[in-house]
Amino acid sequence: MIQISPSVLSADFADLGRAVSEAEAAGAERIHLDVMDGHFVPNITFGPVLVRSLRARTGLILEAHLMIEEPRHYLGPFREAGADIILVHREVCEDLRDICAEIRGLGAKAGVTVRPGTPLASIEEDLDALDLLLVMTVEPGFGGQSLIPETLEKVAEAARIRARRGLAFLIEVDGGISPETAPEAARAGADILVAGHAVFRSPLGVAGAVAALRAAGEAGASRRAG
Repeated sequence: MIQISPSVLSADFADLGRAVSEAEAAGAERIHLDVMDGHFVPNITFGPVLVRSLRARTGLILEAHLMIEEPRHYLGPFREAGADIILVHREVCEDLRDICAEIRGLGAKAGVTVRPGTPLASIEEDLDALDLLLVMTVEPGFGGQSLIPETLEKVAEAARIRARRGLAFLIEVDGGISPETAPEAARAGADILVAGHAVFRSPLGVAGAVAALRAAGEAGASRRAG
């Protein structure tokens, strides 16, 4: 089943509690929290304090996507704030097995993210150490971008490796996901669709947007090879 993870990056920051409550009421399974430090990516967003506030407002899975240069320093604070899944970037982590073990040791699920230009080969030997692989389908740092079609081959490659090796990690995609692009992302092997603009700025409203994304994703998943 396709899961939907609305990204609050595109929500009204003056009323994030309401936005998260609307996403939960709409049936979303997760909330995606884009944490940016102004170094790894040029934008700056928020830290553990906001995660703690949202944790008090929802029972949904909270994904802390750490787009920061020194993620290891912040694993504990984000877990203590209520993050259920902590995602770090391959580009700033050499010892992926150790950092995934550290995240799991804190009681959270461990996720690893790869940018569009980062080959899957750079993480392939460590895929058995993580719970979630996030394939960025745009360059991280800003919302509202268009999906880079070539990134879906990385999704498909990850799905093939997962099947061949009998692994259980989930595959998530983030960037340019909409009812128009969701079918191909899901067909390639994505299990979780992160969407910001397509949820919080949709003319369908949050409930209509989540339903449209899920229907589009499940239509694509039904056409997966094999």
